[in-house]
Amino acid sequence: MKSPPTSPDRQPNLRHLEQLMAQLLDGVILLDPTGVILSANAAALAMHGVDAVEALGATAEDYAARFTLWTADHRQLPHRDYPIFKVLAGQSIPDMVVEVAPAGEDEARWVHQARDVTMDVDGGEPDYLAVVLSDVSSRYDAEARFNAMFRANPAPAIIVRQRDMKLIAANPGFLALTGFQKDNLVGRSLFGLDLIGGLPDRTAVQRQIEAGDVVSQMEARLLAADGSRRLVLFAGQPIDVTEEDALLFTFADLQPRHEAEQSLAASERHLQAVFEMAPVAMAITRASDRCMTSVNTAFCALTGHEARSMVGRTGEEIGLWSNAEQQREAELDLSSDGAIRDREIRILSHSGMPADCLVSAETIHVHGDACVLWVLQDVTERRRSDAELGAAIDEALKDASWLSRSILDRLATLRRPAPHVAPVELSPREREILDLVCDDLNDLAIADRLAISRNTVRNHVASIYAKIGTNRRSGAVVWGRERGMGSKRD
Repeated sequence: MKSPPTSPDRQPNLRHLEQLMAQLLDGVILLDPTGVILSANAAALAMHGVDAVEALGATAEDYAARFTLWTADHRQLPHRDYPIFKVLAGQSIPDMVVEVAPAGEDEARWVHQARDVTMDVDGGEPDYLAVVLSDVSSRYDAEARFNAMFRANPAPAIIVRQRDMKLIAANPGFLALTGFQKDNLVGRSLFGLDLIGGLPDRTAVQRQIEAGDVVSQMEARLLAADGSRRLVLFAGQPIDVTEEDALLFTFADLQPRHEAEQSLAASERHLQAVFEMAPVAMAITRASDRCMTSVNTAFCALTGHEARSMVGRTGEEIGLWSNAEQQREAELDLSSDGAIRDREIRILSHSGMPADCLVSAETIHVHGDACVLWVLQDVTERRRSDAELGAAIDEALKDASWLSRSILDRLATLRRPAPHVAPVELSPREREILDLVCDDLNDLAIADRLAISRNTVRNHVASIYAKIGTNRRSGAVVWGRERGMGSKRD
């Protein structure tokens, strides 16, 4: 390397350059074409963490020995690719970004954006070369933090360049949601790829992106790698942590919820069909006001009312209940336990005819509202037949002198059924309650005797009925007394 030029012609020019450099906010390292570092302003020294130009090195080679440079993505540069050597080689370096640290350190301390300037005095070969530096450390720190958050964010997201609406980044969440590879997306146009479909006004969204405006939250159909589309909720927000103006788009996957809603709707349609076609009378009432919201065909047939005359009204308003006390007890038990089973209740039809029913009810939810499903089994004819048969047998037994022994035995069997062939297993509590039933105690008295709730007694009684094959208390008494239960045995 030769010594710096010292001719009288050049000294005023160098001083003038140094005076100009001192006023600049950008850093400037001034070189002679042979590679000698002539000068550097305060901004350039600060960007290298030194106080004097000598600390940068006397030449470009000295500079390379004292500082390590990396690319913006932290790949170490060979000396020939340092900005200072590129300028000496006559290469243009518009806005070259490098990470810089003192030699021997592995982590960058500064991020410089470098460009070249060439100066000549007489219009011939360059007399001076300059590397002009801007400290972009803060911006790159912000970008690094943003990129780390962008990649780590579980919410699917993409970054779209404002000027041409091309994708410049897609995070792992977006790639996992759509099944795309990064290379299939980056550099592609958002709308050329038709990535976001089903927009209410596609042109308006394009204008918002071009203007760098916020894109308000809206639903769309997001393209997946297999050509299918997923229902998503997305929104766009301008960001300023990239080299170019861009927008960040984030997505919320609504497809699972959409599919669940479709499945629920299908299930509700199926349940509605079962409800309508059920051969037993069924009705649904709101828990809040006890008004009917739905009745099936069998319920209309049982009550004699048309569906439109019942929906929106309570059972009392319709005149459905024959016994107000029975109705109140049923609703109280339903309120406390959430269900009742095979409760004996008499209802009145539209014409005023009574009907004996076994009523069960269950608390359910319909479209998020608490409701009650009522199921009524009409046992009027069966009760009437049982009563008529019993009366006929009683009448026949009043004068049985003309009947044979075998006929008398058969009548007695009909009047008082023989024990079931199949063994009936009652729990200890059920046997205890049936003992008291056989002693003609009502549910309240049994509850007091056993220190349990009346509804618990009723549930046990219903279970007993089911096990022994009866649906009335008198049948249970006969069954129990035939088996030695109760203190009032025949």
